[in-house]
Amino acid sequence: MINWGIIGCGNVTEVKSGPAFSKVPGSRLLAVMRRNRVLAEDYAKRHNVPKVYSDAQQLINDKDIDAVYVATPPGSHAEYAIDTLKAGKPVYIEKPMAINYEECEKINEASARYGVPVFVAYYRRALPGFLKVKEMIENVKIGKVLFFQLQLFKPASEDEKAGRLPWRVDPALSGGGHFFDLASHQLDYFDYLFGPVQKVKSMVRNYGGLYKAEDFLTAGLEYPGGITGIGTWSFTVSQDSYRDIIEIIGERGSIKFSTFSFENIVVTTSDGTTEMVNERPEHVQYNLIDKIVRTLEGKGESPSTGITAARTSRVMDEIVSEYYGKI
Repeated sequence: MINWGIIGCGNVTEVKSGPAFSKVPGSRLLAVMRRNRVLAEDYAKRHNVPKVYSDAQQLINDKDIDAVYVATPPGSHAEYAIDTLKAGKPVYIEKPMAINYEECEKINEASARYGVPVFVAYYRRALPGFLKVKEMIENVKIGKVLFFQLQLFKPASEDEKAGRLPWRVDPALSGGGHFFDLASHQLDYFDYLFGPVQKVKSMVRNYGGLYKAEDFLTAGLEYPGGITGIGTWSFTVSQDSYRDIIEIIGERGSIKFSTFSFENIVVTTSDGTTEMVNERPEHVQYNLIDKIVRTLEGKGESPSTGITAARTSRVMDEIVSEYYGKI
């Protein structure tokens, strides 16, 4: 049985991840930590978690805890992850892995030094629909992949318009703006499909003026085998302009799907157009957590590690490098 502790039991842990730790066979959520002990106790009561802490180090050093899930904002990921590794315990980190690539490298160096594994919550590497897309590409369903297009356009929130800014648009806490929170999933998935990015060209802007972080980005990406892609992200459009589209173009057809809205996967070839369900599990991190538990038991291998996740942070840093060099 793998006994887990969570550092930072905020919104992401309510449904997406937290309950899965006790639903995966051979796994149990034993303790949670939040600086506000009242909120930690409330979470523990609602989710039937036996132990509560308001100090992260106490949770890490709990002899009954086998592995730790770090679910705080990225600004503190490296600190908590390295402390966990020093204690000889595996760590599962919310994405992005850290505030920047440099901190990711420090985590991976600690992992190698202490001989303890690191996993990162890029769970699309384990979701059925996204695995189906990967399978179709590997089976050359649309022929040799040539290029892809990505568009993620979202409106600013009412809080952002009113000046009540979330931590996700504070670069000191998140690494950048919404791009770091959302595009990290997409860039990691492309890494899973095509391999590490080989070249990046980008333009980054702030059009809305609601915060200092970037709110518009477009990037050209090149992958092994000559596969190229163009991604465009905007976080201040009108609701009518909302888009969540990825389209992969091959020599004999295309695959079109969404990242966050889980629309049906649409495959078009000379044989016609077919649609298949992009299944969203009740707890979207369940499948990846299951693979991590199997890895810790010596019965499998997680598709998302500190090594793979660091590559995504490197690409994001490269995309925004010029923008943050200027502000």
